[in-house]
Order: sequence, then C-alpha cells, then structure tokens
Amino acid sequence: MKLIGPFSQILPLSGLPLKGALCDEQLQVIENGGIIVDEERIVAVDDFVRLRQQYPQCSLLRIETPAVLLPGFIDCHTHICFDGTRSRDYAMRIAGKSYLEIARAGGGIWDSVTKTRIAGIDTLTANTVLRANRHLQEGVTTIEVKSGYGLNLMDELKMLHAIRLAGLQTKATLIPTCLAAHMRPKDFEGSDETYLHWVLNMLLPEISASQLAKRVDIFIEETAFSPSVALTFLQEARALGFITTVHADQFTCGGSAVAVAAGAVSADHLEASDDAAIAQLAAADIVAVVLPGASLGLGMQYAPARKLLDAGACVAIASDWNPGSAPMGDLLLQAAVMSAAQKLSAAEVFSGLTFRAAKALQLPSVGQLAAGFAADMQAYPCSDYRDILYYQGKMKPVTVWKNGVKI
Repeated sequence: MKLIGPFSQILPLSGLPLKGALCDEQLQVIENGGIIVDEERIVAVDDFVRLRQQYPQCSLLRIETPAVLLPGFIDCHTHICFDGTRSRDYAMRIAGKSYLEIARAGGGIWDSVTKTRIAGIDTLTANTVLRANRHLQEGVTTIEVKSGYGLNLMDELKMLHAIRLAGLQTKATLIPTCLAAHMRPKDFEGSDETYLHWVLNMLLPEISASQLAKRVDIFIEETAFSPSVALTFLQEARALGFITTVHADQFTCGGSAVAVAAGAVSADHLEASDDAAIAQLAAADIVAVVLPGASLGLGMQYAPARKLLDAGACVAIASDWNPGSAPMGDLLLQAAVMSAAQKLSAAEVFSGLTFRAAKALQLPSVGQLAAGFAADMQAYPCSDYRDILYYQGKMKPVTVWKNGVKI
C-alpha cells in the first residue's frame, strides 16, 4: 500500500445524490488530505496526518507543491475512432451554410464514413490511441468510444476491433459502443427499417459473438432515424442483450421520449429538448448527457442543463469528440464554458464529469475517491478547487493516476 499526499484539498465526490441540482456547500472538501492506494483500489481517504498514523507501514508518495485531487473524469460520449478531418465542413458552417447544405455538398457524416472506410485498422487504432492518450493527460481516465463511421459489416467490425486494440495500447479505459445506426448509408439499397433489420440480424450477432461491444446507440433525427423505427430497434437490441443509449433531441424533439420508453441508460445531446421532454427525463431512471462541444462546434444553443438539474434529472457532461460537430475534444474546457452560460455550480460540473457520467456507462466503481473504488485520480496545480473552473479549462492536471499508477 502507498500513501499519497498531502494535497491542499481532496474532493472525493462521494455521498452526493445521483439526480438533481447541487450546490457547492454539499461538497465534502478534505483539507490537507491524503489517500491510501493498494494496487488498483482506494483503501482510505482522510486527513494526511491521520492516515500516516493509521497506516505507518505504507510507502509514501509525497506531494511537495499545492495540489487539488479529484477523481479521474469520465467521458461517456465520444466518436474518437475515425480518420480524416471535416475542416471543409467547418469552414462552410462558419460561412453560414446549413447542416443540410453541407451534407448535399458531400460533407457531413458520410464524409467521415468514406474516409474511415478507406483507413486500415492500424491507422484507426493509432488514431484512437493518440486521442485517448491526450484525453488521459488531461485527466480523462475512462472514455466511451463509438463506431458508426463504417456502416457496413466489414467496416463496423473493423472500427470495433480498432477500439479493442486501442484499449490494449492506452492506459485509459475504453468502453466500446456500436453506432451502426448513425444513419442509413447511401450505398444501402432499402428503407431505414430494412437497414436496421440488417443491423439487428447480421451485425449485432457478430459483435456479440466476438464480444466487441455490449452497448448499442441510435441517432434519432430527421436526417437519421425516426422515433417509431428507433423504438422498435432499441427494444429488439435490448432483447439481444445489449445496453442501449440514444442520440436524442439534437435538432428536433422526440428522441428523449423514445429513450425513456425503450429503457435506455442515457439520452445524449438534448439541445432541442422542450419542457415536456425535460420532465420525462427527470422522472425516469436515465442519464441526461449534455454535449457542450457539439454546441460550440455547431454554433447552436446548449442543452438545457440548468432546467434538467432543477427538474431533478441526472445530468452528465461529455465531449462528443468527433470529426464533424465537435472536433475540439477538450472536455474540461467545454464543461467550464457551458457552466458559465448555464449557471452550473462546480459541484454540478464535477459530478457530471465523474460519478454521474459513470452511471451513464453503468460503471459502479469509478468516479469517486472512496474505499473500494478504482484509483483513477488527477491532481491540479492549485490550492482551491474553485480555481479549476475559474480558468475555464486552461488549467490542466499536473499528475494523473490510472488504477493507482502515475501516468
């Protein structure tokens, strides 16, 4: 066992509710704190001097400069397995072109599909490792990664194999999700229903047999899949044993109601959610995942995080890191900027980046600094936790630990 500390402050983020608004006064702040780690797990978190007395045989990793310790962040919605960029799309967007105009000009999701299909598995693996390691250096220790730029049997499997290989080459934990229901591919002859039937009956059995993913996602939108066909798809995917999540209410409302009805673990995006959708999400056992990176990339409104929290919802914050709408991929910066616009407390932001995001991925042993939890941790170069959001993402962790190992 080893004792790490003393830290100016430790925010365990334990003992807080999973749902609803939070104020900073609810945060437990351990001044002059220490943490005991035994291999990959946390044994105790307490006053540093007290821990030295209680565990005299522990080795000591002394922290010599002021630092605030937080759990590692969890990014519960990303698309970091891809090749190429969509900088042309972005230039068109900031010049005033609409989403549909860009798609008609050969941009949009299909552009990334074309480039990712061409890329070999080694390229996709290396790209994913590079992005995961950047996230890890910035304190993100667990990362969900979607497929969805293959949209045929060979290339969806290629993406999921690349995600698996990347998980062996980075110390970050990667959680794969099949997003073959990103859109109906242009080269598929048949209806949306026929395509989703193919996903259910041809692709998902292969994924299950190879244990490439346990999670399935679908994009519900006018440019993707309708609520009615998506509900049937989600119900059938659950019957096959998959955990389900939904791209919901990004441009038009309706997807979040499907997510709730289908028993999905999360409804993600929600920029267009109205008061009725907010009430439904708050009443259900579902995580509302807001994606400020997409709002920044698309120049559109944020998801109504403040209203969701006040209504009693469980709100997580994720990056949506992808080549089109959210290319920045800086989770803390995005969360900090959104918190200023939406008036989210530090407690709400840090909870949305840790244990509430863990709920979206059904990971019960990450996201808190407490006995029995994974020793995924990050230390910031300050003596007051409020400095972290004050610098709006410019302050980065000076040290990151993954499963108790210093990165």
